Amino acid sequence: MYPTAAVSGLYYAHPAARYFGLGKIGKDQVADIAERKGMPLAELERWLMPNLNYDPA
Repeated sequence: MYPTAAVSGLYYAHPAARYFGLGKIGKDQVADIAERKGMPLAELERWLMPNLNYDPA
């Protein structure tokens, strides 16, 4: 394929298809992620701020 930076795909669609959200994440989930990644909780909360289900302050 030329150019090499091209993107191609095969897309399927259905009239009844809908997008869905996964929702916000809780403090217990963030603490678990921080522990597994070896990151400070405050730093991870800063990165995930739009997705948090609580106020990290």
